[in-house]
Amino acid sequence: MAGFDTVLQYIPEVAGPTQKHLSFKEKLKWTGLVLVLFFILGAVPLVGLGENALSRFEFLSVVLGASFGSIISLGIGPIVTASIVLQLLNGSGLLNFDLKSAAGKAAFQGTQKLLTYFFIILEAAVYVLMGGLAPAAGVPAIALIIQLCIGGLIIIFLDEIVSKWGFGSGISLFIAAGVSQRIFTQIFSPLHRQVATGVFEDSFVGAIPELFRTLSAGDSTAAGLVLLPLIATLIIFAIVVFAQAMKVEIPLSFGRIRGHGVRWPLNFIYTNVLPVILVSALLANLQLLGTLFSSNKFFSSLSLFLSNQNLLQNILIGNASFGLIMGTIGYLLFYIFATTLFSWFWMQTARLDPRSQAEQMMASGLQIPGFRKDIRVLERLLKRYIYPLTIMGGMFIGFLAGFANLTGAFGSGTGLLLTVMIIYKLYEDIAKQHLEDMNPMLRKMVGK
Repeated sequence: MAGFDTVLQYIPEVAGPTQKHLSFKEKLKWTGLVLVLFFILGAVPLVGLGENALSRFEFLSVVLGASFGSIISLGIGPIVTASIVLQLLNGSGLLNFDLKSAAGKAAFQGTQKLLTYFFIILEAAVYVLMGGLAPAAGVPAIALIIQLCIGGLIIIFLDEIVSKWGFGSGISLFIAAGVSQRIFTQIFSPLHRQVATGVFEDSFVGAIPELFRTLSAGDSTAAGLVLLPLIATLIIFAIVVFAQAMKVEIPLSFGRIRGHGVRWPLNFIYTNVLPVILVSALLANLQLLGTLFSSNKFFSSLSLFLSNQNLLQNILIGNASFGLIMGTIGYLLFYIFATTLFSWFWMQTARLDPRSQAEQMMASGLQIPGFRKDIRVLERLLKRYIYPLTIMGGMFIGFLAGFANLTGAFGSGTGLLLTVMIIYKLYEDIAKQHLEDMNPMLRKMVGK
């Protein structure tokens, strides 16, 4: 074990800031810089790439924050896959990290990074050797694998820069950036849809130009097929914003200052966006395995079962069937169960559990009005709220993510859901940072 700890110490990482508090402008600068680099890397093609069989899997690229065919074709896949595997191993008791101690958390994070390096190599080899990203004639497969590994390492370091120097996390930022770009294109693009090299249809890529074209042509069915995703996108956007604003506020008081208190907010979607990212990435990897190993009956059947069916479109054109409805129910149940499970794991590993929250409150000088200052009292109170919020929030966001995919919403339903949640959380972080910069006394109160 001591030897393993020594290995973890030599894993390269981005150094954190030496100062205790980073200003709003500093965080904004690094977040913007990483975002620009991400878009540039997405436009850098793999040298020696032949057939790009993954280019047709838009859902996979959205969820994985990837640009298939570029140097960042792996996207955040290795990071979230490593996180999924480690959380499952730790949650099942096969591994036992003491996440309440600094040493335990450091060991957990180091092991996750080491596992991420392993999945970078593994996924790069699978993508190339299974024909997803095939090398051109005369180009050795190892050349593409090395480039993919380099891109995977760059994504790791960019994620660390955002986490330590910017707002939120790089994983969330990359997903939101990719989905926002796709949504804008799918709604407003005035370009004609290309069906083959040099051959274009009369239809437009963007939904709004296409809606006007179909209405002018008097094609009500085609107009309905274009209008449904637009309406679904707006409805899902409104539901997510409303759900993000729902919270439980616990009244607390400052023990040293009589008559003054605050309300400690606990969001309804308590574990926020990370569980959905983990589940979506897990689903994307399973579908990718089903595609790459299409000759294997198990992976092929699993990929078909977990594939997204546009329920609204099938109903409109009269293709709804009993099998489609049963598949839809199974798809929704998978999302609900998986997001609830990962919400619980994430609550335990991200220091969102009642004990950790009680320690944070006590460190800020807060206590329950009318009770003595005792961490056990705080923890007991928080258990009544945090556990139900974790489960109900996980079930709700799982249902919403699965349902959003079935509506054909732009940016893929899950992508839209993730983007709205990420941007809303980013807005809250920026507003909080700006408030702390304007009022240094507030920063002292929250222990920064």
